[in-house]
Amino acid sequence: MARQAPQQFGEYHLLEKIATGGMAEVWRARAYGMAGFEKILVIKRVLDTLARDDEFIRLFIDEARIAVQLLHVNIVQVFDLGEVEGSYYMAMEYVHGLDLSRLISRGKNSGPFPLPLALFVIGEVLKALQFAHERTDEDGVPLRIVHCDMSPQNILISYAGEVKITDFGISRAAFQAGSDGVIRGKYAYMSPEQVDGKELDGRSDVFSTGIVLYELLTGRRLFKSKTKDETLARVRRAEVPPPRAFRPEISEDLEGILLKSLARKRGDRYQSAGEMLEAIGTLMVREGHRATNNDLAIYVKDVIEAAGRGKADRRLTDTEAKPTGVVVLASEANPPPRSLAAPRASLAALTQEWSGIVTEAGGEIWEQEDGSLLVVWTADEGVADQVARAVGAARDLAKAAQRCGYRASAGLAPGVARIAKQTSRPPTGWELSGPFYLARWLMNLSAHRGRVLMTEVGARHVKDLKTELLGRISIQGNRFINLYEISGR
Repeated sequence: MARQAPQQFGEYHLLEKIATGGMAEVWRARAYGMAGFEKILVIKRVLDTLARDDEFIRLFIDEARIAVQLLHVNIVQVFDLGEVEGSYYMAMEYVHGLDLSRLISRGKNSGPFPLPLALFVIGEVLKALQFAHERTDEDGVPLRIVHCDMSPQNILISYAGEVKITDFGISRAAFQAGSDGVIRGKYAYMSPEQVDGKELDGRSDVFSTGIVLYELLTGRRLFKSKTKDETLARVRRAEVPPPRAFRPEISEDLEGILLKSLARKRGDRYQSAGEMLEAIGTLMVREGHRATNNDLAIYVKDVIEAAGRGKADRRLTDTEAKPTGVVVLASEANPPPRSLAAPRASLAALTQEWSGIVTEAGGEIWEQEDGSLLVVWTADEGVADQVARAVGAARDLAKAAQRCGYRASAGLAPGVARIAKQTSRPPTGWELSGPFYLARWLMNLSAHRGRVLMTEVGARHVKDLKTELLGRISIQGNRFINLYEISGR
């Protein structure tokens, strides 16, 4: 699609529209100065429908004046407030990067958001909130600034690993204007007092930041539901499923910090962003979670490149895929019979633990659902080492399942697949072909045996474990594959 020609808007040139929301449209723009000086910035222009609302415009102007005073490294700077032919706008700092919502979405296929980076991002957010909440006027009178719209969309991550929050002025003005359904913000990230229209203070932003941290750590939306009314009802109840049920590596202390920030009653939460920041900082030192702007920049780069490879994959033809040795492990957790005790952990929690096990074993998760994994190891020459890793992982998966009250089934099949270099995947239809299909078939048979099953090729590479011939299956005419199970050491 061709890019629009620049539009003159006062002293600025509007280069391209970035987004349109319920309150304003956002443009990337260019400003000009002396001696050919140019600066790229953002113009946030109030929608025409709101430009005729005198109350909204008054609040917008008041809050924009405050936003100009928020000079902090973690807050998007506001340079100018103005009006062009009846259209009110803010000129703001341009952050070259993406918002946290898009980073989370693009990074889903790369595994859980790294825990140290999640704490680092939230720590930077809390620094910005602490600064804003404690801001005073020239006479030392508190300005009582509340963001009111803390959400992943309003947390910007630059390609250099900077973290900045945006939409201070307009979000608070929008909330107070109270135009129902248009400018009240994002319901799933509100505090209980905010959805009830009560007077707000910084503890409301603390609650909303806790929601963002919960999403980063667990990969799950906390209060989002199918309807607005149900979402608001869930926020009011503020019922928070234990995050460790979804990600066991979360410590009890970190879970405690998260749950305290999400307390339904304001008096039970952290009483300031600074207090929560101190708790997170102390925990990071105690538990050894170290992260910097550079670490975040590297993660952003890796996520974007991985997403780019995924797009390129869809354009590849079958002839571009080269033969590669693979070891495929299919595993599934089966709940115990109703007559036995209930499982001691959810399938989601078990799957998170399984993910860590296969990652440590060098495997790559190609498919994942609650209670099931399809893991692949690749090799350019020989698969002996990969088979050993896969067998070790399969046994560790079974032990983890047993601890959680489940019974694991697992099938392991070495083989060859044509894997495209750019996508690291075989051509379309690979899921039901070759070693991928065979591993699933063995997994299903394993459910009745309770042991890891594998083909003869795999069994030949297992030296430290005792294997037994289970039988054979016909594959083509008079050709057969011998099946083995691991019976012990």
